[in-house]
Amino acid sequence: MRFNKLDLNLLVALDALFRLRSVSRAAEQLHMSQSALSSSLARLRDYFNDELLVQVGRQMELTPRAEVLQEAVRDVLVRVNTTITAMPYFDATQSDREFRIFVSDFSMAVLFPHVLALAQEEGGKVRFHLLPQTRQPQRTLEQGDADLLVIPQHYCSPDHPTDALFDEAFSCVVWNRSAHALRGEMTLEQYLAAGHVVMQPPGMDRSFEHMFMQGSGLTRRVEVTSFSFLAAPYLVVGTERVATVHRRLAREVSRGLPLTLLPMPMPMQAQRMEQVVQWHKYRSQDPGLIWLRDLLQRAVLRMDEGGAGQTPA
Repeated sequence: MRFNKLDLNLLVALDALFRLRSVSRAAEQLHMSQSALSSSLARLRDYFNDELLVQVGRQMELTPRAEVLQEAVRDVLVRVNTTITAMPYFDATQSDREFRIFVSDFSMAVLFPHVLALAQEEGGKVRFHLLPQTRQPQRTLEQGDADLLVIPQHYCSPDHPTDALFDEAFSCVVWNRSAHALRGEMTLEQYLAAGHVVMQPPGMDRSFEHMFMQGSGLTRRVEVTSFSFLAAPYLVVGTERVATVHRRLAREVSRGLPLTLLPMPMPMQAQRMEQVVQWHKYRSQDPGLIWLRDLLQRAVLRMDEGGAGQTPA
């Protein structure tokens, strides 16, 4: 098929070349020979009157024209794909569809056990591929690499729709034999003077609670940095350190660890984080994603049965 004398099949090759920046890897992904893909690249260069990809050292880099084209090409392909492949209805008990969801280990620990349990109870045959969040989570939507993001509202793209899932507050987590636990409370001065275990999200600049601290003009003495929300409470055991942990997660891990949960020594409302689910704007009418978004909402209700997460630490 051609449009303005361009063979539209070449856009698939161009998208793969833009993403992988390698003729050999793009050819492998597209199940083409390298010579066939090189021929496609030559035709694209001729059509756009631009090199598009140039060799720089051992790798290929995009030309300025290619940088402009990259998002437009991906946008076209995502729109075509979602239009053609979307089924008019969705039955989770019959479908073996795999959903790709980018999620933090916090949400994976507190929310997704309920998601998976509900899906199984309802006879769902679908599959879930849970993936770690990236530095630019919105790019995973734009590139079609994610079906859904489960993410704090602060990190969402303004270009795509969201549904609120739940609000999350924070607790101070300390070893139950530490001086902090024996006092039974923590003042702001004691909090700032303590050594801290802090989670640094992989591929992201700052966590939500770190941004809150900076916005409030507070400086902590960071002694341990982890890449996992789930690991942070474990790392205070046997020490006088403090971890600032999502309240639901803190309650879960404290059931099996010698920990004490203390209220945060700052106004609680300012520390609430809104967790949302986000999807690509072209996929709002995808029946499978509509089912999955509803499943997430019902999983939140199950997660918080009995008021979990709503009362003080």
